[in-house]
Amino acid sequence: MSNYHNDEIAGKSYDSHLMRRMLKYAKPYWHYLLISIVLMMLVTGLELLRPYLFKVTIDDYINGYKEPMVETSITESIPGVEFNNKKYIRLKNLPLEDKNRLENLPLKTIEKKEGKYYLVDVSKDGKSETITLSKADYQKFRKQDIDGLTKIGVIFLLAIILAFIFNYLQVYILNYTSQKIIFNIRQDVFSHIQNLSISYFDKNPVGRLVTRVTNDTETLNEMYTSVLVSLFKDVFILAGIMIVMLKMNYKLALLSFSLIPFILLASIIFRKKIRVIYRLGRAQLARINSTLNENITGMKTIQIFKKEEKIFNEFNKINTDYLNTSEREVRTYAIFSPSIEIIRSLGLAFLIYFGGGQVVSGYIEFGVLYAFIDYLQKFFNPIRDLTEKYNILQSAMASSERIFAILDEDNQVKNPKTPVPIREIKGKIEFKNVWFAYEEENWVLKDVSFTIEPGEIVAFVGATGAGKTSIINLITRFYDIQKGEILIDGVNIKEYNKYELRKHIGVVLQDVFIFTGNIKDNIRLNNQNITDEEIIEIAKYVNAHHFIEKLPEQYDEPVMERGATLSSGERQLLAFARTLAFNPSILILDEATSNIDTETELLIQDALEKLIKGRTTIAVAHRLSTIQNSDKIIVLSKGEIKEMGNHQELLEKEGLYYDLYKLQYKEEFFTA
Repeated sequence: MSNYHNDEIAGKSYDSHLMRRMLKYAKPYWHYLLISIVLMMLVTGLELLRPYLFKVTIDDYINGYKEPMVETSITESIPGVEFNNKKYIRLKNLPLEDKNRLENLPLKTIEKKEGKYYLVDVSKDGKSETITLSKADYQKFRKQDIDGLTKIGVIFLLAIILAFIFNYLQVYILNYTSQKIIFNIRQDVFSHIQNLSISYFDKNPVGRLVTRVTNDTETLNEMYTSVLVSLFKDVFILAGIMIVMLKMNYKLALLSFSLIPFILLASIIFRKKIRVIYRLGRAQLARINSTLNENITGMKTIQIFKKEEKIFNEFNKINTDYLNTSEREVRTYAIFSPSIEIIRSLGLAFLIYFGGGQVVSGYIEFGVLYAFIDYLQKFFNPIRDLTEKYNILQSAMASSERIFAILDEDNQVKNPKTPVPIREIKGKIEFKNVWFAYEEENWVLKDVSFTIEPGEIVAFVGATGAGKTSIINLITRFYDIQKGEILIDGVNIKEYNKYELRKHIGVVLQDVFIFTGNIKDNIRLNNQNITDEEIIEIAKYVNAHHFIEKLPEQYDEPVMERGATLSSGERQLLAFARTLAFNPSILILDEATSNIDTETELLIQDALEKLIKGRTTIAVAHRLSTIQNSDKIIVLSKGEIKEMGNHQELLEKEGLYYDLYKLQYKEEFFTA
């Protein structure tokens, strides 16, 4: 088994090869991702605009009346406030050329004392002139501030609306794209699993494969939605905040940035801790899924042998281990998040202390400090997100590693590049010196040779492990042999397209698998060319109609998983109907009449006689009474053919078949 399938392998924290493979699935949707990135940039820009709008609101409009004003003549063409035959223009609103021209004019400002407002002279010559302003005069000076606040309010409202629209579109497009990508990955994985040889499933638990298709693909979904595009948002926000902060006040910006080393140190420690915990949790979750699948499938056996307590204790241990790992993960997050919060709070405290002093001293405006506090709070979020996104990326690497390990699994039973076309299968089967082993050279079949003529009925008998089922698996090409040849109609089966070959082979197993759905769908098996009328006709032919018509909804009767609501005989009759519906040239019966009551066995025997008519039939049976009429009986022992002939010939030889028959006859005699 590939090392990739060991869930506890640490693997790389980042693998560029795996990332390139993941991005290949995103490539067909690059235009959607590009739109999502552009929308993300717009949302980020609008989010960064809000603190700046607050800064402008506070400094330019709420506290705007404190700004120095140039006192000019009423004839000055620059817009301003007219009061007492003078025009007052705010110094900060003057264009540079006008500022140089008017720099020697008297400066005025508005001050508030004891609930009243005054126009105060603040000229350089130190002369002070104070004029008391009425409420109407004060409102006249504040009109441009009120207009500015209205404008800012409209801009702020538009920013909120646009941010909502862009964010909605971005989230929708990103998740739509991600779901399409994950859909394609899940389709590829499931399709590939369907095409893998049976030997792969012999070595890999079903629960683990289910985890690959469900949990691991969902982890990749998190990577596409939370990392691939959102990573740009965090980078944009960080870059945007740093640029705006440096532009507003580089001293306060550098003070704020001094916290970055502490954040990085906390993030690195957290990342190392959580990486080990997260990978261990993924491995334990896979074991839980595998254990659940195995035990639920074998629930009947567990209850028969009263092993509920033992199995519960085993599951409880695995579940407890996962709980402990989850608690470790929670504790690690519980330390990391408050640590970042403490660093942020300390940063805000320093910023308020230093920046507040700057405001009191008149070096910076209050709006700048307010904007810095807002930006600093936003500054920590993307850093924390990037740390957490690293863990999602880490998990995605591990999941993609396991998913691509399945996709890279070489299908051992390969189709030929130019297969021999199959027009018709007559049914002649030849084994020529066949050697076969499931693992290395632990031979299950040893130099096996025999020929089955078209339309012939051949039975294989022998003790458990003799190789009977292996022969069936080789004819259907579920496995490939190591030595020798298997021919059908004179052509090596390796030269046929295996899927086309299997269409001509019908297999009825002892344990019939019934799919969730209804009766007719289990006969039709998604072949819509088989009509409802043909299904009914086939069911009547194989004696299945008599029990189907007694069901409440007859052929539309819902069937539970594995056909739990049907008896063994009813499932067997459905299997006959399913096989006949596809009209195979070769029929294989693997213990098809075992464990059936006498009444149902008569129906099955009658159905079998109809089913094998005109077909090459291979039967595997422990009950020798069911194969006495076979044209040929092949006796296997430890992977070798010991005897071959019809029933009477083998009894006359008094060999292995005779011993088996005598032993079974005695068993039947004593149990009668």
